[in-house]
Amino acid sequence: MTTPNPIGVHALVWVGDTAPDSVDHAIAQTKAAGFDLLELSLHDSTNLDVAAARAALETARLQVACSRGLAFDADVSSSDSAVVERGEKLLHESLAVTHGLGGTHLTGALYSALGKYSAPLTAQGRRNVVMVLRGLAQEARGRGMTLGLEICNRYETNVVNTARDALALADDIGEDNVTIHLDTYHMNIEEDDFVRPVHEVGERLGYVHVGENHRGYLGSGHLDFTSFFRALHDIGYLGPITFESFSSAVVMAGLSNDLAVWRNLWDDGADLARHAHAFITAQLGAHR
Repeated sequence: MTTPNPIGVHALVWVGDTAPDSVDHAIAQTKAAGFDLLELSLHDSTNLDVAAARAALETARLQVACSRGLAFDADVSSSDSAVVERGEKLLHESLAVTHGLGGTHLTGALYSALGKYSAPLTAQGRRNVVMVLRGLAQEARGRGMTLGLEICNRYETNVVNTARDALALADDIGEDNVTIHLDTYHMNIEEDDFVRPVHEVGERLGYVHVGENHRGYLGSGHLDFTSFFRALHDIGYLGPITFESFSSAVVMAGLSNDLAVWRNLWDDGADLARHAHAFITAQLGAHR
């Protein structure tokens, strides 16, 4: 069954880095599993051969989106101007890489480091986020691109934890190519339900991550995907829906630690991905 929404899969289901052989493998596996889009994390972008990856994606007729978070020494929500400057440079480099791959959407925790903070966001830190992302959005517009503010849980950021937080930040940035990115894994921790946030975001929703509460096989946890997909239908969402799951059997050690992947719920990415594609397709079909 075909759907109007591009169905994507995160490359970390297949491989732990973006070295040329890894990217080729991820592209081949993504195509074989029937997906429309491959999401590449740019945490390892120095190893990425952008031109070769773009050619392989085009040959496979796959769309691409890119995501990233920042490190504490390159955190644009910091009050330290040197730290903010390093983060800003990384974001602009990531935008260029995404554009070079043929992608039009850079998303993720673009506003902070990915990790647990020991104190609330400061007023100066928030001003820095707004300043940096406004400039990034303006450059993105010139390239025909959009940005996504991925809403992450309190253990991974102190900047944006709910849909309302993301909408307020997007309003302050004030650029209409800044969209909201919902993720069911994080919503399960921070939101009251799976319907109200989707309705609140509405036409500003630009990207979706679907993941279980334990990041394992879809449907094997306790998340209310039926309500979530019904809400997506309610707002007429036609954008990408990307499956995201992590296992330290695949993810490189540093990122696995950052994501607190202390136990593995799967070791066969191909089986996991095929199941996810069928699950998402069935949910979309049920609410047409």
